[in-house]
Amino acid sequence: MSYLDLYVIQNVPASNINRDDTGNPKVSRYGGKLRARVSSQSWKRAMREMFPTMLNSDELGVRTKMAASLIADAIDEKRPDLASDAEALAKAVLGAIGVEIKESKRSGSDAGRDATSYLIFIAHSEIQALADLAIQWADDEQPIDKPTKEMKAEAQAAFHGKQAIDIALFGRMLADAPALNTDASSQVAHAISVDQITPEYDYFTAIDDCASDDNAGAAMLDTVGFNSSTLYRYANVNIDSLHKQLGDDAATVQGVVAFVEAFVRSMPTGKQNTFANRTLPSVCVAMIRDDQPINAVDAFEKPVYPKDDVSITEQAAARLSDHLRELQNAYGQTPAHAWVMGVGDLAKTVGELGDVVTLPELHNQLEQYLTESFEG
Repeated sequence: MSYLDLYVIQNVPASNINRDDTGNPKVSRYGGKLRARVSSQSWKRAMREMFPTMLNSDELGVRTKMAASLIADAIDEKRPDLASDAEALAKAVLGAIGVEIKESKRSGSDAGRDATSYLIFIAHSEIQALADLAIQWADDEQPIDKPTKEMKAEAQAAFHGKQAIDIALFGRMLADAPALNTDASSQVAHAISVDQITPEYDYFTAIDDCASDDNAGAAMLDTVGFNSSTLYRYANVNIDSLHKQLGDDAATVQGVVAFVEAFVRSMPTGKQNTFANRTLPSVCVAMIRDDQPINAVDAFEKPVYPKDDVSITEQAAARLSDHLRELQNAYGQTPAHAWVMGVGDLAKTVGELGDVVTLPELHNQLEQYLTESFEG
């Protein structure tokens, strides 16, 4: 098997990009010290939102409870003469898969639109395939109220046809139809800070612009939690698993390259307008491994402390570089190939780990490397 490991060091100023149930930034204890934490779910959503800028929509999916409405809209677009039956046909074809449809309790423009009982990750291509199947059933006057065994098999085949790249990467679980589950080809770790953090709170007020002069004072008082940190981020892609699911060399290369680009550039958007915290990584290391993926988080079990002459980011980059070399020496797991990126002098800090490149160069070289691997 072959894997792609991604290691990132990213400095984030005052921010609250991923909140817990109290509205405060998520945290975790590691090495006995309190660290900032950004959940993998939060970062994966940010990555998925970037995918449409890099991949065609028919290669992607959507996570929604409104799958029936999407299929009905596709039926209506393909066959306007079936518009009055589109909703029933869509519910029937989903029901044949085993997906339960409940009466909608939504408000606003979604009011009256029936929904699944849980979020479904469904490919745009699957929506079209299920719409085509429903149209075929209507033309053949099939019993959509009580689908036959053959109809159920047809629906499952349509639903699990051409795999979307993001579904193959991040996986899919259908509680009502476990046979259609998809194992994720990637793993994304919760990002944690390399330094110990102290939760902070911003006390703020808002003034009523239209209040009279004799009604001085704040119209609203509140606080918002935040912290500042330098994050260690890690993810990997099982390239063989992704290739098996997609069944296509070019799509696999596209998927891996898009994953790297989105992982490096994306950031969750929590409280972004409040803090304007959008940054890019200071260091990124990409390694192709033939044996197993390796998370190097233990380089930061002891937190990094600030020094007057060396920043936390600089220390973290040095620790990551040293630890990856130590792991290589101790276990003999030399990567098949490696690329490194670093802002300014940080490129030299991690330069011994692999080829020093820019992100566009990594994009091109990784694409070439994977393409040649499949051709070979």
